[in-house]
Amino acid sequence: MRTLVLGAGLQGSACAYDLLQNPEVKEVRLADLHTGHLPQFLAPFSGERLIFTPLDVRDREATLALMRETDAVMSAIPYYFNYELAKLAVEAGVHFSDLGGNTEIVFKQKTLDAEAKRKKITVIPDCGLAPGMVNILGEHAIEQLDEVDAVRIFVGGLPQHPEPPLNYQIVYSLEGVLDYYTTLSWVLRNGKRTHVTALSEIEPVYFGGSLGELEGFHTAGGLSTMAFRYEGTIPTMEYKTLRYPGHARIMEAVRELGLLELNPVDVKGIKVVPRDLVVAAMGPRLTKPNGHDLVALRVFAEGKKGGKPKRIGWEMVDYYDEENGISAMERSTGYSLSITGQMQVRGELGKAGVFTPDEAIPAEKYVRELASRGVMIHEMR
Repeated sequence: MRTLVLGAGLQGSACAYDLLQNPEVKEVRLADLHTGHLPQFLAPFSGERLIFTPLDVRDREATLALMRETDAVMSAIPYYFNYELAKLAVEAGVHFSDLGGNTEIVFKQKTLDAEAKRKKITVIPDCGLAPGMVNILGEHAIEQLDEVDAVRIFVGGLPQHPEPPLNYQIVYSLEGVLDYYTTLSWVLRNGKRTHVTALSEIEPVYFGGSLGELEGFHTAGGLSTMAFRYEGTIPTMEYKTLRYPGHARIMEAVRELGLLELNPVDVKGIKVVPRDLVVAAMGPRLTKPNGHDLVALRVFAEGKKGGKPKRIGWEMVDYYDEENGISAMERSTGYSLSITGQMQVRGELGKAGVFTPDEAIPAEKYVRELASRGVMIHEMR
């Protein structure tokens, strides 16, 4: 198995690390514009199996040439490249998966379905934590009920030791977080797709042990295409982000004051994009090089089974891997991408074409794969 991972950031590096744990993977090319920084957990692998490769994915011919030398491509770079990359992968005749996060682009990737089928390959967008893991679990719950009344998804990356005022630390991209805080979110209400405002409808969500009470609120992207697939079939479906209590109200105030706007404003004769200023000012304060994180997740469906009310769901609380120095967000997201790519190459999806994870990934196998890596998903009691 030869693999190409696009993006040597946090998630791409974790994806490469996970691929390297499998002796069947003979080669991992980790490609990025900048290949100078090597995470400590990848250092022992640098050599014949792990090859750092300079690449600008906007260079069509160079990207296509690399793809043609591999069995599967896994993209961990910004979502706006994913349609063109998927198209190149189909042209090259290799499997492709990405971390996604933008449903409009997923629908564009769906237009590649016929050609992917002809090439006998799979394209799987939205393969991270959310979207990704949560959608696979949501679909698994739906399949076990005769009638489904509601599907509810909660997930968040959090610091183990929160610091005021936001009680938050950057676990992937502050720009991405602010996108989610400012974009309308699709939900299902009375079986119809409905837009709701990000950071709205805050509710307490309780976890056992030391984690205790968190808050859940709407953000965009987590449902991926599920709100479209189940419109008119499932009355209620929603996705909410988890944070420590109080976070949403502060960020709502920041947004309502115009500080997350993308239109430039005049500051003493200089045009400044408010969000750029926020990222520049807040980013260093929310970056905690030694801050250990966790990922909390709860996914469940409610309805009927055998004519009786039934709730089926799963929970996960995963922690920073202190032994290897890999964050919980990297484990949940990067490992998920790696597992998907390996399933594609092994033919475990059983079909060719373009599918979201909930349409293609065998849930029980996926959960077992995560468990073998110490990422434990438990059935709700």
